[in-house]
This record gives sequence, C-alpha cells and structure tokens, in this order.
Amino acid sequence: MMDDDKKISRRSFLKGAMFLAAGTAIPLAAFSRNALADAKVSKAAMHYQDTPNGSAHCSTCIQFIPGSGGGNGTCKVVAGSISPNGWCLAYAPK
Repeated sequence: MMDDDKKISRRSFLKGAMFLAAGTAIPLAAFSRNALADAKVSKAAMHYQDTPNGSAHCSTCIQFIPGSGGGNGTCKVVAGSISPNGWCLAYAPK
C-alpha cells in the first residue's frame, strides 16, 4: 500500500505533465522555425530564368545577394547560383 505522503493527486500529475510537454515543445518549435528559415526553394519551383522579365531582374530584387566581382550571387529564397540578370516569381523590387 502507498503512504498518504507519496500519493500524487490527478491534478498535480496533469499539471506536471503539461509543464513537461510545454518545456519540450518550445525548443522543438524554435528549431523547426530556424530550419524552415534556412530552407530554400528550387529554381524550378520558382520558375527561375537566367534572363530578365522586362525591367525586373535579380540585381534589383530585395532577395538577391550579390556575388564578388559582379558575377553570380545567391538568393534568400531560391537555392543555387543566381544570375544578376535572372528573374523568378519571388522578385520583389528594392
């Protein structure tokens, strides 16, 4: 038989379980948010092309990160090497 001192009420048990679950979920949510932020979309999914779309081109886009020496750069959204003269659906003028 259990002593009265060692009994845990149902309410105390559920409260402890809730705090344990919340303590585990918060770091996991932060990790998945960072993982999603680091993920980039493929060129095909964003209909990337190496040529401009009228006057819209990557070098005038807020997402574009220029490369050294004026060559290809990278993008905050699209994976891979990005031409400054390219264009995709993520285009947003500076």
